Amino acid sequence: MDDDLKPRPKPPVHVVGQDLSTLSVHELKERVQVLKDEIARLEADMAAKQSSRSAAESVFRL
Repeated sequence: MDDDLKPRPKPPVHVVGQDLSTLSVHELKERVQVLKDEIARLEADMAAKQSSRSAAESVFRL
């Protein structure tokens, strides 16, 4: 029950152009992974939207 009261660690927040000199190699690796995961999420969403658009276009071409 006490675990529910502990603050959860926040995922690293990355700001484009941010000074990276204060971050450790481990922190940099974490941020790279977060950004890679976000890119994959964005690409999956784009693919889904392109698929939906293509399906809609094929219906309206008839």
